[in-house]
Amino acid sequence: MAEPLIIETRDLHKRYDGVAAVDGLTLQVPAGSICGFLGRNGAGKTTTIKLLLGMARPTSGEARVFGLQAADPTASVAIRRRTGFVSDEKDLYDYMTVAEMIRFTAPFFPHWRADLEARYLRSFDLPADRKISTLSRGMRTKLALLLALCRRADLLVLDEPTSGLDPAVIEEVLQAIVAHVAGEQATVFFSSHQIGEVEQIADRVVVIDRGRAVVTGALDDLRDSYRRVQLVFEGEAPDMTFRAPGVVRVRRQGRVLTVLSSLGAEAIVGEARAMNPISIDVGAVGLKEIFLETVAGEH
Repeated sequence: MAEPLIIETRDLHKRYDGVAAVDGLTLQVPAGSICGFLGRNGAGKTTTIKLLLGMARPTSGEARVFGLQAADPTASVAIRRRTGFVSDEKDLYDYMTVAEMIRFTAPFFPHWRADLEARYLRSFDLPADRKISTLSRGMRTKLALLLALCRRADLLVLDEPTSGLDPAVIEEVLQAIVAHVAGEQATVFFSSHQIGEVEQIADRVVVIDRGRAVVTGALDDLRDSYRRVQLVFEGEAPDMTFRAPGVVRVRRQGRVLTVLSSLGAEAIVGEARAMNPISIDVGAVGLKEIFLETVAGEH
């Protein structure tokens, strides 16, 4: 039986002064998954998160979290009660110490996990008596993550959680997210433009470009279905249009014709043989190439 959906959007639109920030976005995030929300800067990731949390209202379309309408003011409060959110800005009160920030936050959440608080203070090496204003960017991120993880949230929404961090801290943050999901049965929806981070911990991926989803699905399924077909000809590669379904992009360079397919290679190879190439090579495709070909290649 399929897992229930924690996040679902249908034809979601958001316009600011006539400019589309989100433009017909449809996506699904099942319970218990770690979903990487991947896109270039300005692709619509942060606006989507604001719509999901009721921090902005859609121009049209629908966004549901826990089955609740995110655009409804009362429902959005219920959504935020069950959600741990870490913004790109890592909103913290600089005049407080680490311990004061924790003690300020905990009473808002009746199911606050003191055991997790102690664990993350120790594992993140957070100095309880230090003023937040004196913390490094990495320490601020770890404190913001602690505040999100300890509230016993069913959903973690993380907006560029590793932005500006050094590789050691990034690894620490990513491993904490994975361990938390495994131990607490939470769902994670995290935005990023770092392909390697998404590929490292996500089991689902949504690639957004210009406010719409251009790739979506389980990461293993995407790896299984996407293929690169490289055809080499004796002379100049023909300007060929393929009828096979799933063709994402066709590139001609001299004697070489390269086809990216989202539905395997068999139908494309069958068509290509009629053009008498001197060689046909089929290769697997990683998330980086999928991203570059479906997003970066269009700009």
